[in-house]
Amino acid sequence: MAPSAAERTVIENGAVATVDADDTEYASGHVVVAGNRIESVGPGPAPADLENVVERIDATGHLVTPGLVNTHHHFYQWLTRGLATDHHLFDWLVALYPTWARIDEPMVHAAAQGSLAMMARGGVTTAMDHHYVFPRGAGDLSGALVRAARETGVRFTLARGSMDLGASDGGLPPDFAVESLDGALAATEDTVRAHHDPSPDAMVQVAVAPCSPFSVSTDLLRHSAELARRLGVRLHTHGSETVEEDAFCRERFGMGPTDYLASTGWLGEDVWMAHCVHMSDADIAAFARTGTGVAHCPSSNARLAAGIARVPDLLAAGVPVGLGVDGSASNESGELHTELRNALLINRLGAHREGALTARRALRLGTHGGARVLGRAADTGSLEPGKLADLVVWRMDTLAHASIADPVAALVLGAAAPVTASFVDGRRIVADGRLLTVDEDAVARTTRDQARRLARVAAGD
Repeated sequence: MAPSAAERTVIENGAVATVDADDTEYASGHVVVAGNRIESVGPGPAPADLENVVERIDATGHLVTPGLVNTHHHFYQWLTRGLATDHHLFDWLVALYPTWARIDEPMVHAAAQGSLAMMARGGVTTAMDHHYVFPRGAGDLSGALVRAARETGVRFTLARGSMDLGASDGGLPPDFAVESLDGALAATEDTVRAHHDPSPDAMVQVAVAPCSPFSVSTDLLRHSAELARRLGVRLHTHGSETVEEDAFCRERFGMGPTDYLASTGWLGEDVWMAHCVHMSDADIAAFARTGTGVAHCPSSNARLAAGIARVPDLLAAGVPVGLGVDGSASNESGELHTELRNALLINRLGAHREGALTARRALRLGTHGGARVLGRAADTGSLEPGKLADLVVWRMDTLAHASIADPVAALVLGAAAPVTASFVDGRRIVADGRLLTVDEDAVARTTRDQARRLARVAAGD
């Protein structure tokens, strides 16, 4: 539909942070949405004579930003929140793998709905899920994830994960939780062919995503990279998350995680990795040289005592960096907007102190940075004419924020801001803090019931 004939939504009289290349901001500005694209952004109110206006939102007392982009998550973990709360990563995984290996399609769908609903009502417009546990006979788990994303109305990247290195072969997961090499590759290709949309407007895309160096074989890493490049999709995995992972790689492969992953074809502009906490100068240089992206997960890294990622150094080197919630079993809030604040605060505890991140740099990580990491920065991640209409209107005139002088600082450093409106692909999915696409109370009941069912199944009842 041509913009002149498209239905328009006008948002005006609010502060606007575009997160474009120049960090353009308007103390009082407007955004006009035509169809599923942004038609115009500018200062002051929108033109009064626009045609086909179906809604005008008075954003006085609000801040308008691009929608938040989540670059790393594990939706199924919504059903195991609050367990193993005092473990580091390896012990935490060993404690929870036996439970996770009992998931099935209804559980995964419920967990995805819960995860997506929590993120969407908090300003996320593009989500991703790294799902790597596929028990035999569990049903169509990838289909359940895609279905939940469509029901919630968010843009979605499904990172089809896999594990083939069980405990008997020196890996971390139990043998009954892994797939065969050939089975994982075939299922991954089937998922790409069934669900991946390569178009700029895509609501669902698929990435190839074997889990981690300590849960997959070298052959699976190599063949997965070849598969992804043959199919023209992106690659994702965990990397350099903990000192235990570093020790595992050095003992088993004679090199650190970055060098090991590089040896299997896992560096490049089509790759992003989660965490990247324990990175040397040489590792950062390798990421910068190859354009490999990073999903920074500050709350999860703290929850699992993994350490402080060198985000200021990564950014200074030109490495693409976005933010991730990570699985809700290591970040019980399940929200991305809290990661804006935590990324700034935790990185200021590192070597760069108060110079580590600014509020605007944190907002960029959560929007344009995430879009860049997912390979979608040409069409989303900032408020610019021609880009997809994925945006959020945050309320800033309540008790929690009204006296904070700078609205961007209020969003990043203040309490969680209410979402007056959130749009994905030009469609409003949140109004006054409530989802319009799914019944939040029904989702809460279903996730509770499925969490209890999973606990009973895992206990052998």
